[in-house]
Amino acid sequence: MVKYRKSRAFSPAGFFECEGKGLQWLGAAHARGGPRVAEVYGWGDGHLDIERIAATSPTAQAATAFGAALARMHDAGAEYFGSAPEGYDGVCYFGPLQDPVPMDTGEWADPISYLAEGRLLPMVEIGIRRGTLDRGDLELTQRVVDALPDIMGRAADDKPARIHGDLWSGNVMWTADTGETEAVLIDPAAHGGHREEDLAMLHLFGMSYLTQIIEGYQSVHPLKAGYQERTTLWQLYPIAGHCVFFGGGYVSEYRAMCRSLL
Repeated sequence: MVKYRKSRAFSPAGFFECEGKGLQWLGAAHARGGPRVAEVYGWGDGHLDIERIAATSPTAQAATAFGAALARMHDAGAEYFGSAPEGYDGVCYFGPLQDPVPMDTGEWADPISYLAEGRLLPMVEIGIRRGTLDRGDLELTQRVVDALPDIMGRAADDKPARIHGDLWSGNVMWTADTGETEAVLIDPAAHGGHREEDLAMLHLFGMSYLTQIIEGYQSVHPLKAGYQERTTLWQLYPIAGHCVFFGGGYVSEYRAMCRSLL
């Protein structure tokens, strides 16, 4: 296979190791029917060497198969909500290559405390320090946190899933290099999380054949009732991240999303 080198000068400590071990951790589920994940060849302080994917267009059949495989990867599980990829004990990151921010790891036993303490509040606080968000946004986020038991409903009973963590459409590549079209995952922020996080990310910026992906997913692991209504909840963290990275219209979008949940 052809190698591709992803690189960045002066990258944060552990950045490429975390991504490499994240890909390997997700890829370990392939033996259980999980999706194909870009193969990792190695990493250093400023680079990651992975397989180069020959891109093609998706098909409905491949999308259905990907949804089923994604469910199996999630079912491979994690020890805790907030677990780092297996074998990695440094800082994890979320965000674009040129501006990633630390993503908290920990040993949360339930998704409510994980989402509140490990994701939403820390990201909003980063936004306040950067000047893209303000104290009013923290107060609004705290109101959402206080309402999480009602908002999350039955999904609060889920066990930690092995999630990609940044599963927007750009991180799902499609290839036919083996003769059949299939999805290949790249660029994760892998960790132990809630399965609905990855599904909400697929909705966020548009995804081809999303209906078929969800159908395939549900054929393996039926989702808890009301998952459609929780999509906005799980999109709060990445949109808060976009407030941090880009500001602008994402700030008003984040505020509107929070209010819609209250």
